[in-house]
Amino acid sequence: MSSFVLGFQDIDKSKHMMAGGKGANLGELSRIEGIPVPAGFCITTEAFKKIMEEMPSINELLHQLSFLKSDDRDWINELSAAIRKGIEAITIPAGINSAITQQLNRLGKNNAYAIRSSATAEDLPSDSFAGQQDKY
Repeated sequence: MSSFVLGFQDIDKSKHMMAGGKGANLGELSRIEGIPVPAGFCITTEAFKKIMEEMPSINELLHQLSFLKSDDRDWINELSAAIRKGIEAITIPAGINSAITQQLNRLGKNNAYAIRSSATAEDLPSDSFAGQQDKY
């Protein structure tokens, strides 16, 4: 299997930094007999890092954003919009696209899917950031 995607069966809590909190928990749940977990996979942080290499300007934009105060709403909105526009313009590298496509083909084209974020800093024993990312 690619280092860009991991099937739930390949994930446990030790892969939290690769698959995020939800991913690690789904991997653990999928191992418990009697708990029905639909088949699925996680796109790894390695894939995310590779994709973000396609937008070298993001570090400078994030750096600028880090200096703003909460009442600098216009600048926050402007920088956030620039970051989102840049991310949306990225072409996913062929190797990652292929790995994702292979997993989707394995699961079947005629199924419905949920796409969830799974940040590495969420669902921790001391912190939770549920609801901050988009879901589809």
